[in-house]
Amino acid sequence: METPPTSLAKTKPTPESRATLNASGPSELPGILASIVAGIEEIKGEHISILDLRTIENAVCDFFVVCSAQSSTQVKAIADSVEKVVREVNDERPWHVEGLMHADWVLLDYVHTVVHVFRTETRAFYDLESLWGDALPLTPHPTVEG
Repeated sequence: METPPTSLAKTKPTPESRATLNASGPSELPGILASIVAGIEEIKGEHISILDLRTIENAVCDFFVVCSAQSSTQVKAIADSVEKVVREVNDERPWHVEGLMHADWVLLDYVHTVVHVFRTETRAFYDLESLWGDALPLTPHPTVEG
C-alpha cells in the first residue's frame, strides 16, 4: 500500500489564514486546492465548494472540494481534468479513485484533500455540505460560489 505524503501535515487554520483564503483567488489556495479548482473550471464544473475540515476532530482529511456537473459524461470529464491538472502542476496522483463506472459521484482521494464530483441530482440527494455542517466553507473565488 502506498504511504500518504508526510509533507502535508494537518494544521489548524487561524482566523487570519481563513480570511486570506476567502478573499483570495484560486491561485492563492493552499496545496493542490488551486489546481483542483482549475481542473474543475476547465470543464465548466458548477457550484464549487471547498470545506475546511481541519477544525473537526477525527476528520477524514483537511479539505473537501465539491462540485456539480450536468451529466455523467461531464462528471467523468471533470474528474479526468482534475487528475491531469494536479499531475501536471503538483506532480501528484490520487491515492484512490471511486465512482468512474457509473459517474453519478466520482471521488478523487488525494489523502489530505478529497474531491467529490457529483451529477447535480446526486449532489442534492447526498447534501455533503449539510452532512459536514461543522466544516468551514471557503470560497474558491467570488465568481464561482455554490
